[in-house]
Amino acid sequence: MARRKITNTQAVCIILLWSILCYMLLTYSATIDFYTIFIIITSGIIVFVPLWKNRKRAGDDRDRK
Repeated sequence: MARRKITNTQAVCIILLWSILCYMLLTYSATIDFYTIFIIITSGIIVFVPLWKNRKRAGDDRDRK
């Protein structure tokens, strides 16, 4: 089954939600230590790698047409 492409609006919403959650984590945490930074970096990888792969695949599809 083919995956649907992520639109620009969906990508912007995902990035904004991730940014808000990171802001809340940094604002409401008692201390900013290695664990907090590790969580932000890990969640960034989980969020941005699929978005980047989807964008890359969408660009490859446009080049083929």
